[in-house]
Amino acid sequence: MSPRRGGVAVPSLAAGVLLALSLPPFGAWPVAFVGAALLYWRLGGLRLGARLLAGWLAGVGCFAIGLFWAVDFNWYGAVVLVLVEAVFVALAAAATAPVRGRAPAFVGAATLLEAARQSWPFGGLPVGGVYLGQAGGPLLGAARLGGPLLLTALVFGGGAGLAELAGRLRRTTGGGRAGMAGAVAGGVVVVGGAGALAPDGGPAVATLGVAAVQGGGVRGFTELETGRAGDFAAELAATEPLVWARPRPDLVLWPEDVIAIGVPVATSTPGRLVSALAVRLRATVLAGVTVLVGTSRFRNEIVAWGPDGRIVGVFEKVHRVPFGEYVPFRGFFSHLASLAAVPRDAIAGHGTGLMVTPEAPVGVLVSFEVFFAGRGRSSVRAGARLLVVPTNTSSYSSEQMPSQEVAADRVQAVSEGRDLVQASPTGYSTFVTNRGVVTRQSGLSERAVLSGPVELRRGATVYERFGDLPVLVLAGLGVATGLAAEVRQRRRAGAGHPDGTTP
Repeated sequence: MSPRRGGVAVPSLAAGVLLALSLPPFGAWPVAFVGAALLYWRLGGLRLGARLLAGWLAGVGCFAIGLFWAVDFNWYGAVVLVLVEAVFVALAAAATAPVRGRAPAFVGAATLLEAARQSWPFGGLPVGGVYLGQAGGPLLGAARLGGPLLLTALVFGGGAGLAELAGRLRRTTGGGRAGMAGAVAGGVVVVGGAGALAPDGGPAVATLGVAAVQGGGVRGFTELETGRAGDFAAELAATEPLVWARPRPDLVLWPEDVIAIGVPVATSTPGRLVSALAVRLRATVLAGVTVLVGTSRFRNEIVAWGPDGRIVGVFEKVHRVPFGEYVPFRGFFSHLASLAAVPRDAIAGHGTGLMVTPEAPVGVLVSFEVFFAGRGRSSVRAGARLLVVPTNTSSYSSEQMPSQEVAADRVQAVSEGRDLVQASPTGYSTFVTNRGVVTRQSGLSERAVLSGPVELRRGATVYERFGDLPVLVLAGLGVATGLAAEVRQRRRAGAGHPDGTTP
């Protein structure tokens, strides 16, 4: 007999809430496994429609909390975002076999649908993914093997194993199913251990003195597409003491879009001031520049000035923030809501993100791009020995998005085996080692200069070599195994075989 509606809704919502509580800023990483276990248990024996409902409610519970930052922009847009993102969890639940083969199908489907969520629609939204919660847990090293998707698979695999173990202790689970889930749980432990021993980018080949400059100021402003004049002045003031510092940094990182201009940067007043600053520092300065193009578009660039004051590199942001930096199908959405907060559309850039500076080849990930493992991988494969993240999270009034971005920093650094430095105008700015350890972190809103040596590496991780493909193949095999087991169970049930009866 199917469970009553509340018997599906309550545990499903609770499962999603537990998954969300594993994310920053809460950071209770162990509860992700409890949430995954609760969802896995609730899907057992449910028909397709009930599984869809259970998964969707779990997604609502997870993303209503994990994406709560979106209300800073538009509350009804945030509601739509949560409801749409929850569909991915619903589809994963629907693809999970209800009885036989449930464990591999559950893990595989959750992983495949997270991959889809990170890619579609409008380029995807990795923010709020359960992998971010594991940045503070013991499985982080597994990112060297399979990036964010492997961390996702380990969460749901651990949940399946935990649920089956609990069922066996209550003597309500058949030995075969418990054995399969036990193998899944054992695989989580083995992969986690292997990740800790996997190649991590190799020994340092050099060190580099780096400073990340955070000008400080208010948070929660609504100017999404351009920097404010105060940001530039604050960055200049915060950087000035570095001129007299000993030793001086070799590389100075400023945040995203702290320079807003309508003319070529080389001839602009802010550009000339940064050029002179680089000469005084005898260092390379990377700064975010917003260049207005016509009346409806802009470029979001990172520009590098060398120690001689000349521009030595320009990178244009590739992964734009939908409804933050541009509005897809603007004509259509203009009929549904006011788009005054995003009056201009960012022009999409291209390229690997590699920027060759006089000090070292660095991989540039602009703000939102740090959530996309492929952006770091492309720059490292092109030769980057250090990752830098100029970002601007000043639009968010709470610490939720900045803290999730720090988690993404840690996963990105481990996945690629590179040290990472992030600069934000109001925080968080960070230094992260190739093993995911945050060695320096600013506070929110404060003026701060994080300065110190970072290590340059040129070795490769397993993830850098092979990317997401191995995890996607294994996830697909998991779903296929689960569905095949379910088909066999139904056939045996149809033939009256005693092993084919539904418990």
